[in-house]
Amino acid sequence: MKKDQIILDRLAAAARDGRLSRREFMSTATAAGLTATAATGLWSTSAKAQPKRGGTFRWGIHDGNTSDTHDPGTYTSRQQIYLAHQYRSYLTMINPDNSLGADLATEWEATPDATAWTFKLNKDAVFHSGKPVTAEDVVASLNHHRGEDSTSAAKSLLTDVEDIVADDKHTVTVTLSRGNADLPWLMTDYHLAVCPANEDGSIDWQSGDGCGPFKIEEGEWGVRWTLSRHEGWHLEGPYFDSLQMLVLNDPNARQTALVTGDVDSVSLIDLKTKSLLERNPDIVVDNVPSGAAITMPMFCDVAPFDDVNVRNALKLAIDRQEIIDKIAFGAATIGNDFHLSPVQPYWPDDIPQREYDPDKAKSLLKKAGHENLSIDIHTADSVFSGAVDMCVLYAEQASQAGIDLKVVREPNDGYYSDVWLKESFTAVSWGARPTPDVMFTLAYKDDAAWNESHWDNDRFNKLLLEAKAELNDEKRAEMYREMCMLMRNDGGTIIPFFNNFVYARRNNVKHSGQLAASWEGDGARAPSRWWFED
Repeated sequence: MKKDQIILDRLAAAARDGRLSRREFMSTATAAGLTATAATGLWSTSAKAQPKRGGTFRWGIHDGNTSDTHDPGTYTSRQQIYLAHQYRSYLTMINPDNSLGADLATEWEATPDATAWTFKLNKDAVFHSGKPVTAEDVVASLNHHRGEDSTSAAKSLLTDVEDIVADDKHTVTVTLSRGNADLPWLMTDYHLAVCPANEDGSIDWQSGDGCGPFKIEEGEWGVRWTLSRHEGWHLEGPYFDSLQMLVLNDPNARQTALVTGDVDSVSLIDLKTKSLLERNPDIVVDNVPSGAAITMPMFCDVAPFDDVNVRNALKLAIDRQEIIDKIAFGAATIGNDFHLSPVQPYWPDDIPQREYDPDKAKSLLKKAGHENLSIDIHTADSVFSGAVDMCVLYAEQASQAGIDLKVVREPNDGYYSDVWLKESFTAVSWGARPTPDVMFTLAYKDDAAWNESHWDNDRFNKLLLEAKAELNDEKRAEMYREMCMLMRNDGGTIIPFFNNFVYARRNNVKHSGQLAASWEGDGARAPSRWWFED
């Protein structure tokens, strides 16, 4: 009994610090002898968060470039994505429990065939300049990513949109050429931020005016940003008075800043030192399974990757489990070369796992006429903690198949603007997307701006359109399974693993006990959801 009480005391402390989800807490508490009712009561008293206002939240973030801009169509780096979630708003958002929630839209409904969606806007929403948010702002912001002249990376997400109209000052209707059951989820995509409309129907993205929980006071891309609470924010919070975002691309500098108390939280920790941080009583590590993926795309239209035998040989030449054990230190889920993880809807659990097989890889290379293959793979430390080490280990594994894989270490600054989508074989970090359709449309559709492998498969493209409009859940699942098989067996992307989001905070920084799995830092919304404990 005394041992069980010690366990329960530790559980209560972990709940107060936000180190346990409700599910984990309930499971362990019942195993220690509590009834479900008693466990629920203990959770309520231990983890019931009481947010407090005040203080400046200092957030050390990774992946920031001097070349970044405020144009939402160009968002690629974590700096852009994190900053956008502070000073701009979206129609919808991912809640801490990973459900879909309201941001600017208070409600939404579709026609029976899901070809038209109507969004009602929050009448209290205002931009930092004092201008009320209207339907015209939403129309202009979505149209920024549409049209022949648009260069937005989100253009492919809106190809089925036929029209976007303002029904009245606070109502917007989106009409589609075919049904899309996921449209409200799609509106959480980080490109689709709402900006003030100009008179000509374009948007003012240049000024940095937004309607998010914080307003920009000053900042410099790739260096730091200072923001203050937007008192006109239309939702609950934020609790911090102000926010400082500090770009700390170097993992050692980022982690040192946390340990010394120069920052209150960091967006990514070095997994090699995760266990050391967890033993520090002043620090809490948040380890969140996600749909975020590490990918290794190969240009399918560039030799030697234009041969499917070469692509599959490279997929067989990687020992994923060794990489998870030695590089991710177990904080990951094994990949199978299709871009869907077990935490996401429609994950096909019956597809056989591809195993490390250098002998079979050799055979495929011989078939392709590429014995003793020599190629480069490009990466950078900012891709994720351990990205360079991962590629070095992959090179060692691939050597057993007779592959000479040379690792090219690129500068952190400008990696996604100067290397990704330009070099034919790279390592890339993808944030989680809420549905398969969003992920597949962004990165695997033939004409997607971010089709990082230049893959073009007619059957996949046909299924993508059919699944988007399919309202029968079982049929939709069957389509996604076939698409995953096409990715696995024909696609040009190696997916070694789906990485957990592993970040850390000082122990006086509190959250609700649930953390969104869409991005690091509680879905990139930590500054507006968290608070300081006295």
